[in-house]
Amino acid sequence: MADATSKPVSATAAEVTILPIILAVSFCHMINDIMQSMISAIYPMLKTDYALDFWQIGILTLAFQCTASLLQPVIGIITDKKPFPYSLPVGMGSTFIGLFMLANAHSYGVLVISASLIGIGSAVFHPESSRVARLASGGRYGMAQSVFQVGGNFGQSIGPLLAAFIIVPNGQGSVAWFSGIALLGIVVLSWVARWYKAHMLANQGRKRVLKAHNLSKRTVTISLIVLTILTFSKNAYMASISSYYTFFVIERFQVTVQQSQIMLFIFLGAVALGTVIGGLVGDKFGSKVVIWFSILGVLPFTLAMPFANLPVTIGLSAIIGFIMASSFPAIVVMAQELVPGRVGMIAGIFFGIAFGIGGIAAAVLGIFADRYGITFVYNVCAFLPVFGLLTVFLPGKKALRVA
Repeated sequence: MADATSKPVSATAAEVTILPIILAVSFCHMINDIMQSMISAIYPMLKTDYALDFWQIGILTLAFQCTASLLQPVIGIITDKKPFPYSLPVGMGSTFIGLFMLANAHSYGVLVISASLIGIGSAVFHPESSRVARLASGGRYGMAQSVFQVGGNFGQSIGPLLAAFIIVPNGQGSVAWFSGIALLGIVVLSWVARWYKAHMLANQGRKRVLKAHNLSKRTVTISLIVLTILTFSKNAYMASISSYYTFFVIERFQVTVQQSQIMLFIFLGAVALGTVIGGLVGDKFGSKVVIWFSILGVLPFTLAMPFANLPVTIGLSAIIGFIMASSFPAIVVMAQELVPGRVGMIAGIFFGIAFGIGGIAAAVLGIFADRYGITFVYNVCAFLPVFGLLTVFLPGKKALRVA
C-alpha cells in the first residue's frame, strides 16, 4: 500500500495506471453496494414484519435512491472546484450509522431515515471515488470505470446472498453485523484519501490539459439528453429487477424467499461479469458500440422473460444482466468526454440520475404492482430497451478524439 501512495508523487498520474487505487475504490464500491442491495433483499422480511404494502416498499427505495441522487450532483460540482479527499471515509461513516439505525428500527419511519442515511453515504462516495478511479486510470478510462463499477455490481450480487443466509434466519438485528464491513470501508477509504491528497499536492500548480473535441454545443447537448434517456431506460428496468424480481419469482413459480434471493444473485453476478468485459470493449471500440449492444441488444430477452418457465427465466435473467451491465460505465465515460474538466459534476449527475430514476421507478412500479399485479410490471418494463434506438444520435469514437 505504501508503494501505491508514494508513486504518484514522483510521476504524473495521467501517465501511470495506479491499479491498487482503482482496486481499492472498487472494493469500497462493493461495500457500499452490498448495503444497498441488502436493503432491497430483505424487503420480503420487512414487508411481513411491518405489514407493508408494495407502495411502502417503493418509498423505502425512493428514500435511499433520491437522497443519493439529489446530493450527488451537488457534491460533484463542489469537489470539481475544491476536492475534499477525506469526504470519502466521512461518507462511509454515514452508511455505518444508517446500518445501526436499520438494525434497531422499530417503526417504518425509522426504516426510512436509516435508508436515507445510507443514501447520503452513497451520495458522497460515488462522485469522488469515480474521480479517483479516473485520476488513477493512466488514460484507460473505460477500464478504470468498469473496474470501479464492477465492485458495485459484485456488491449488489452478494448482498442478497448475505441477506438470505444471515439476516433472514437471524432477524433484523443481524443487520448490525454488517457495520463491521462499513468500518473496514472507512479504513480503506482513509488510505485512498491519503493517496488522493498526495496526488493533489504533487500536481499543485500544474496546468491541466483538457482533452477537447470539435463537437458543437448543440451536438453535446443532444448527446447528453440521449445519454440521460438511455440511463432512464436502463435503470428503470434494473429497478424492476432489484426491487421486485424476488416477488415476481415467488408469485409465479412458488419458490422460497431464499431461492428467490439466489436467483437475484445469479442476475447480479452476470451483471458484474458483463461490466468488466464491457469496459475492455469500450476502450478498444468506443463507448457508442457498447451502448448500442448493451441496451438495444437486450430487447429480445426482456420481451421473452415474462412468458418463460423457471429454468428459462433464470437463464434469460443472466443473459439480460450480462448484456445490460456495460451500458452505464460506457455512458459515464462518454459524458465525461463530452464535458471535459467536469469529472465530478458528470459522475455526480449521472450516478444521481441513475439512483433517482431507480427510486422513482421503484415507487411507481410498486403502485402498478399493487393495482395490476407483479407480472404486469414485467410485461411493461420489457419494452424499455427500445430507447436504445436513440444511440444513433450519439457521436462515435473518432468524433470524441482530441482535437
